[in-house]
Formats: sequence, C-alpha cells, structure tokens
Amino acid sequence: MENSEDWIKLNIGGKVFHTTKTTLMGRDSDSMLARMFLQEELIPSRQMDGAYLIDRSPEYFTPLLNYLRHGQLILDANVNPKGVLEEAQFYGITSAIPQIMKLISDYNQRVSSKIEEPLTRLSIIKALIVTSSCSELRFQGVDLTDVDLSQLELRNINFKYAKMRRCNLFQANLSYCCFERADLTGALLDSANLAGVKMQRCILEGASLKRANFVDPLSSKPLRAHLEGVNLRGANLEEANLDGANLRVSILKDANLQNCYLRGTDFAGANLERCDFSGSDLKNANLRGAYMADAVFDFVITPLHMSQTIGQ
Repeated sequence: MENSEDWIKLNIGGKVFHTTKTTLMGRDSDSMLARMFLQEELIPSRQMDGAYLIDRSPEYFTPLLNYLRHGQLILDANVNPKGVLEEAQFYGITSAIPQIMKLISDYNQRVSSKIEEPLTRLSIIKALIVTSSCSELRFQGVDLTDVDLSQLELRNINFKYAKMRRCNLFQANLSYCCFERADLTGALLDSANLAGVKMQRCILEGASLKRANFVDPLSSKPLRAHLEGVNLRGANLEEANLDGANLRVSILKDANLQNCYLRGTDFAGANLERCDFSGSDLKNANLRGAYMADAVFDFVITPLHMSQTIGQ
C-alpha cells in the first residue's frame, strides 16, 4: 500500500489527476513521466495547491494513466486512438504503442465500413432535419440505389454523380436540384416536381417520369430545366410538362412523350428515333438537327413547321 509521500497531483491541461509515483514509474520506467520524478531537474512546475502542471490533452492522457495502473489500454467510444498515440509518444510510454496501433487499425476499419454503408430513407430524413434551409446539402457521388425517397422535400440538393438506380422519387419535390451526371436508370419520378433542375448528361434510361413537372408556376422568371445531353432512352414521360426545357443533343430513343407539354422545348440535335409525341403540344419547339426516324406525331396539338423538322 502506497504511503502519503508517494501520492502526487497532476494538472494536465486544466484537469487534475491523483496518482502515485509508483504508478508513473512502475510499468514504463524509461518514460518521460517516470524520469520526471526520478530526476529533480525534470520535475515540472507546481501550482500553489501542489499540482504539477503539464500543458497537454487530459482527454488522451486518461487512458494512458489507466494503462500505467493495470496494463490494459481501454478507450471510451468517443476517444480517437490517434490522439492517444500522440500523447503516448510525447510522454515516452512506448510499451503502450502496440496496443494503440491495434486500436487505430480497428478504428479505421469502423470508420471505413460506416462510410461505405448505403444511405437509407431514414438517414436522408435525419440529414434534412439537422440542415438549415439556408445551407446547401450535398449528396454528391453517394449510393442511393433502390432507396425510397418518395414524397420528400428535397429541393436545392446537389446529387451530382450520385448512384440512384431504381430510386423511388414519386411526388418528391426536386426543384432546382443538381443531378448532373447522376445515374437514375430505372428510377421512379412520376408526378415529381423537377422545376429548374440541372440534369446535364444524367442517365435516366428506362425511368418513369409520368406527369413530372419541369416548370415553376410560381416564379415570375422561371429557370428552364437543363437536360442537355441527358439519356432518356426508353423513358416514360407521358403527360410531363417540359415547357422551355433544354434537351439539346439528348437521347430520347424509344421514349414515350405522349400528351406532353413541350412548348418552346429545345430538341436541337437530339436523338428522337421512334419517340411517340402523340397528342403533345410542340408549339415553338426547336427540332432543328434532331434525328426523328420513325417518330410518331399523331394528333399533335400544334402542327410542326418545316423549319422545326430538319433532319427527319
């Protein structure tokens, strides 16, 4: 049992620790802590209450002191082992380093596996709740394959390069979102609000966009939807509102565009092979340079002018 003279008080970064010289010198006698109390000239300065002052992190010192007491390095869940390693190297407690390196390896694996976990509807909702409406929310390059995001308020979010195959976005508010180069193959966007979206080179092959709205009716100067170079091969856009949208050099081969609102829509240079425009409103649409082999224009509300059909 230690005598009273063996007990010492350490003030590490403002937090006071009570321990003994035997603890500090017993397990790692070559450490800086051990030498502090073996050699008079190395003893740190003291406060009036008798505590020895050391300007280091108390959070990372705690597990090291416990290690000196019983030989096991145990970290609380919120303690980063990399910080403990820095302190072990500072204090010269080299015998603890092998255990710390093992903990760092385990920590890195946990962080890596957490990053690679696919996002869920719940995790998206949590992100929406904690993010201010004035802040930009980014989901660039994330994996949302098969995730149900139907009927959620998702406006102004950056989904650039996101993997969203077969994602359910039914009736979701996606106004002014960025989907540039995102993969939405087979996604469900029926009745979604897509006003002012940026979908340049987005992949929407086989997607369903029935009754989707690309126009903001409340804006005095609505931004046109940008779908330049988008891949809508085989997509279903029946009754969608694409008034004024930019679909230049896009791929709409075999797409269903029946009964769509396409006033002023720019299809210049687009591949419209076997597209079905039956019953659609194409007033002032730009079809110059579009490839329209076997496209269907039955019962088109606004007759096409020759200048609009160059390249047919």
